[in-house]
Amino acid sequence: MIYLVSLVVFLLDLGSKFWAMKGLVPHNSFPVFPCFNLYLTFNRGVSFSLLSAQSAKGVWFLIGLTLAISALIIYFIQKETQTLSRIGLAMVLGGAIGNLIDRIRFGAVVDFLDFYLGTYHWPAFNIADSAICIGAGLLLFQYMRREKK
Repeated sequence: MIYLVSLVVFLLDLGSKFWAMKGLVPHNSFPVFPCFNLYLTFNRGVSFSLLSAQSAKGVWFLIGLTLAISALIIYFIQKETQTLSRIGLAMVLGGAIGNLIDRIRFGAVVDFLDFYLGTYHWPAFNIADSAICIGAGLLLFQYMRREKK
């Protein structure tokens, strides 16, 4: 049942990226409200364009890395007994698979959420990235609760 969380994250991510690719022009800002634009771009790296994969070998390396990490997450989901940690892991898994599908299809991850303050723009991201961050936050919170006890 915990994998339903991963499936929901994956489907929300897939649907939002489909919508973004159909409705947005790459590299053109579409203002939604102050401090937030929709801005379609393609990230060849991992989080915030780190480890940018400009070559086919780099893309395949990131695909392999994501598959290995996903397998490890599935292992940890099976071993974990705390519900909050399992939900966090499932969110990370759903996000990782969402970004993995992009990397397989396009050689890059589709990003389109652009938050900014003045001239400073946070790197564009997507629903999968958000789920990965929230899931990691839940894991950290659960870890801190365990340590306190």
